[in-house]
Amino acid sequence: MQQDKAGQSAQQVDRGAETDNIQPLWHHYLQNTQSLIFVVDSNDQEHVYEAREKLMWMLAEDELRAAVLLNKQYLPNAMNTAEITDKLGLHSLCYRNWSIQATCATSGDGLYEGLDWLSNQLRNQK
Repeated sequence: MQQDKAGQSAQQVDRGAETDNIQPLWHHYLQNTQSLIFVVDSNDQEHVYEAREKLMWMLAEDELRAAVLLNKQYLPNAMNTAEITDKLGLHSLCYRNWSIQATCATSGDGLYEGLDWLSNQLRNQK
C-alpha cells in the first residue's frame, strides 16, 4: 500500500478466476474500500455473465465507486463498451458512481482516463 501527496492510498488485489474459492474472504479485502477497479477481458464472451455476477456481488458489499476497464479492445472480436455495459448490467447501478473505459494494457490506451476518473471521484467525495 502506498500513499500519495493527496492522502490517497491504494492496494491491489488480483483475484482473477479464483474468486469462487475465496469468496467468503472478500469482505476482508473490501473493508474500508472506497473504490474498485474491475478489469474485464473484452474478448471473452463466454465468461462475461460470470464477470457480471462477481462484480455485482462485490458492489453489494458497500458504497464503492467502480471503474470498469475493458482490456483487449484491440482484438477484432472484442465487445465494445455499450455491449459490455449491457451484459454487466451497469445501468442497474443508478445509485452508484461508475465508469467504463476501453483499454489496452499492452499500449496503455485508456488506462489513464479510467484512473483519472476514479481519482477525481475519490477527491470529490471528501
